[in-house]
Amino acid sequence: MPERRTVALVTLGCARNEVDSEELAGRLEADGWELVADAADADVAVVNTCGFVEAAKKDSVDALLEANDLKGHGRTQAVVAVGCMAERYGKELAEALPEADAVLGFDDYADITERLQNILSGGKHESHVPRDRRKLLPLTPVERQAAAEAVATPGHGQGVTEVADLPEGVAPASGPRTLRRRLDDSPVASVKLASGCDRRCSFCAIPAFRGSFLSRRPSDVLNETRWLAEQGVREVMLVSENNTSYGKDLGDIRLLETLLPELAEVPGVERVRVSYLQPAEMRPGLIDALTGTDKVVPYFDLSFQHSAPNVLRRMRRFGDTDRFLALLDQIRAKAPEAGARSNFIVGFPGETEADLAELERFLTHARLDAIGVFGYSDEEGTEAADYDGKLPEDVVAERLAKISRLAEELTAQRAEERIGSSVTVLVEALGGEDGEDGVIGRAAHQAPETDGITILLGATDGLSVGDLVEAKVTASEGVDLYAEVCA
Repeated sequence: MPERRTVALVTLGCARNEVDSEELAGRLEADGWELVADAADADVAVVNTCGFVEAAKKDSVDALLEANDLKGHGRTQAVVAVGCMAERYGKELAEALPEADAVLGFDDYADITERLQNILSGGKHESHVPRDRRKLLPLTPVERQAAAEAVATPGHGQGVTEVADLPEGVAPASGPRTLRRRLDDSPVASVKLASGCDRRCSFCAIPAFRGSFLSRRPSDVLNETRWLAEQGVREVMLVSENNTSYGKDLGDIRLLETLLPELAEVPGVERVRVSYLQPAEMRPGLIDALTGTDKVVPYFDLSFQHSAPNVLRRMRRFGDTDRFLALLDQIRAKAPEAGARSNFIVGFPGETEADLAELERFLTHARLDAIGVFGYSDEEGTEAADYDGKLPEDVVAERLAKISRLAEELTAQRAEERIGSSVTVLVEALGGEDGEDGVIGRAAHQAPETDGITILLGATDGLSVGDLVEAKVTASEGVDLYAEVCA
């Protein structure tokens, strides 16, 4: 019997990319590939790239070059780029980076096995010329579902019709349409709620290469969550480019409010977390569902981006400092310990010192648990790239450093406010062999990767990864907490 060909998936970028990698892994293993963790042990390394900002694109290129260095020194024969950067640049990336043996776009995902086999056999794949994927689906949201099967949308599983004789660990995560294979054994997993975005923020290129907003059907989301729970997942995080729009193309903009209680009732799931919320689309019913549904954590990942009205209008966004503070007050009136985080762009074209001061005013009063700050840089294909009023790079860097220092100080203060409070911690790691690092987990206000951790101290013997533990916060360090396990 011939040795099975091996493949490694290297994932960069956000949780949405991680879900896409697990769909590719499911397709490949169902077709007979052996998945390996280390690219050095793989016949082909598939690098799932990020194309969001310059730093992420650089990381993606570095990962491709690092994988390419393995060729000729071991098993690795080919390196293939997939993901957002591959979709966004296509042939241009292939020409600029000949070290990659192929650049595959989203349209290639359903035929990933055929593509990789052809590449390993010495064949050449003609990279696509990028196109505006917003134009592939009808402009009217309610007309999109009927047309969706003809448009490749990662995480939605088009083209999967036969699910018999699947290998162990590979499951039809959404009925007969989506295959998924977990690439780790974490008690936390993301579930894609939707793909694409209909907003037209002037600084963002994502809609052009991810396409228009398209919801997954509630039954698909539920089936995938049930399967993940059977794999030992205790916390499910719903991801998309904009979760507040979920259901608008299914005829019910309030569909998330009815889906959340159903997800919370899935046996084995102890936490449901919703990410990527648009402040301008928040509604009272959704706030009620996020703060008042058992097992749904009161966590608000709100995409503010700025708070000065003039900057927000140029960004093609809505709101201002006082409206945003009122939204946070509304949330905390229902859930005083709710977690809140956001990202901000400083140095946007036309941003004045007064605008920066307004952002400082908002941050000072918002009491956010986690803050991401980015300096503005032009993204090709965006409206803002052609704006006047561009600030010198040194000014952007100075403002970035200033707001970053403020953010670090404020989030540390917010963590200190939680000292003395009780938290429920999901155990994710048991620390070092000597146990000195403590048991590591996350409280309800801490999302994976982005919002810090909680280190459990005291009576931690007998705890296992995936346990939920009640603890009292005794100290903080930056955004991280230390908490004593309650007897």
